[in-house]
Amino acid sequence: MYLQDKKTYILDDVKKPNFYREQFPYSEVPRIIFDNTHVAQNLPENIWITDTTFRDGQQSRAPYTPKQIAHLYGLMGKLGGEKGIIRQSEFFLYSKRDRRAVEKCKELNIPFPEITGWIRANAQDLQLVKDFEIKETGLLTSVSDYHIFLKLKSTRKKIMEKYLSVVKEALSLGIVPRCHFEDVTRADIYGFCVPFAQELLKLSQESGIPVKIRLCDTMGYGITYPGAVLPRSVDKLAHAFVVDAGYPSEYLEWHGHNDFHKVHINGTTGWLYGISSLNASLLGYGERTGNPPLEAAIMEYIGLKGTTDGIDTTVITEIAEYFRKEIKADIPINYPFVGTDFNTTRAGIHADGLLKNEEIYNIFDTDKLLHRPLRVMVTDKSGMAGIAHWLNENVEAITSGSQKPLTKRDPRVGQIYDWVMTQYNQGRTTSISAEEILVQARHYIPGLFESSFDTAKVYAHKWATKLADKIFINGFQGAISEDTGKVLSKTVKSEPAVQFITLIDLDGTVVSSYETRRGDKARFRNLKHKTFEDREWFKQVKATNKPYHSELFVSKFTEELTITIALPIADEHGKVGAILDIDFNFNELSKLMSSVPEEVIESDFES
Repeated sequence: MYLQDKKTYILDDVKKPNFYREQFPYSEVPRIIFDNTHVAQNLPENIWITDTTFRDGQQSRAPYTPKQIAHLYGLMGKLGGEKGIIRQSEFFLYSKRDRRAVEKCKELNIPFPEITGWIRANAQDLQLVKDFEIKETGLLTSVSDYHIFLKLKSTRKKIMEKYLSVVKEALSLGIVPRCHFEDVTRADIYGFCVPFAQELLKLSQESGIPVKIRLCDTMGYGITYPGAVLPRSVDKLAHAFVVDAGYPSEYLEWHGHNDFHKVHINGTTGWLYGISSLNASLLGYGERTGNPPLEAAIMEYIGLKGTTDGIDTTVITEIAEYFRKEIKADIPINYPFVGTDFNTTRAGIHADGLLKNEEIYNIFDTDKLLHRPLRVMVTDKSGMAGIAHWLNENVEAITSGSQKPLTKRDPRVGQIYDWVMTQYNQGRTTSISAEEILVQARHYIPGLFESSFDTAKVYAHKWATKLADKIFINGFQGAISEDTGKVLSKTVKSEPAVQFITLIDLDGTVVSSYETRRGDKARFRNLKHKTFEDREWFKQVKATNKPYHSELFVSKFTEELTITIALPIADEHGKVGAILDIDFNFNELSKLMSSVPEEVIESDFES
């Protein structure tokens, strides 16, 4: 119907939308229909992965801080290796937080992943990309009649003209446009998508600048069954663009969603049938049900290519640990490659086989490839030696070296063993879970675990450091002036966690001092006549010209838990002439932390 000369397809500017109701009845589960025609596999010579963790991935969870984004971005560069198997990563550019994240990633100065943008299809957003000196950006170009007629209230012809005008504007600015064919698995492929693609290819050829297309399975409707019909058939979609439209494989990208549990296989099928780029997200985070998991795409790449091409698979474990410990992500324990128990067996018959040879039930050498040794859960056959071994392999205080390994002769291990045997004597038939063993270990060996008070101390130090930076940078400016006393007084009165602040000259004599809370004045009255040259913080800062951070201690003035931070004060030539001493009240810091989200404590402090 749309074929003009076997190579060029023309737009079918329909009057009524085509919603493919035979496949998408809406009031029922979508139908899978076959025409039993097949297309040949067409794996490109070069395939790679692109990342959407910081764009689509942030639409399903609390936003990452700029610090977290930069760290994950660096880990992706390490994971993908020097050949750039993880070739690009896309970013929003709208908020101050977005732009700060891009700046921090640029500061890492790594070749891959390349930083790209994502914007709406308009000239104003394009200028934002240009101002940020980003070479490539995604443009939202919705292609299904659901979007064209119902959302945009337009027609195919008008919307194509609008999209093409924005692409031309991007090319005039020297920006590589990547057109996101939103909802392609509900679109008229040969009546709109292929004609649109061929117009884009003309613009690319005329300008000499690549015009890329991202095929977006926005609702997760894509299927890989041989002989299935368009627009849901992933293999036929790839064939339509690569073979029929003549679009270069390296300009095509697949972006999927997991609404029907097909996100990973759909993405890799895109590779198999001619699409070079697979768009993925760390741990599969993405809008609604998520995107292709990037770590799974890495494994699939190695399987298809038969080589790592410089990929460092052990970084997958680093990424997972960062998500768990720093971002506090709730990763399912059985999630492939990254879950805490993904290579742990609870079945007794499996455990028996693994004890004889781990290859029998381990997917590959997980210790070598992921730094994740094989794990077997505790049963009634483990014995005290098995329990001690399990604790030595799984309790962080031991694995980090801060505590000595346990032995089977430790009476506390014997107490845990007795609890385990009681479970089985009472009729239990399943293995003991990691959570259960850790509960017993916390009960019988509490010294192995960090207390909530220890955790509070860590975050109190972090928060005190950020407050000290605020006082020093925003209020003090690092230079002594006639207004120094007023500035310090005003600052401490506005910060209830600051218990005491004083400026000391290099002889250890107090220049000025200010208490923060009412009723404390009498406690600090005599300080102005005292010398601090014997204090550890004074000696350390004077000797090193670097900040000093104390451990938690009880102040002899207030008899309350306190943290001291001392900072060197330098003139415009960098010469240190004084020391700023700040005492923080731990209880007040705790109140602050209880009212502030943890991610804010972890993020860069902004006044």
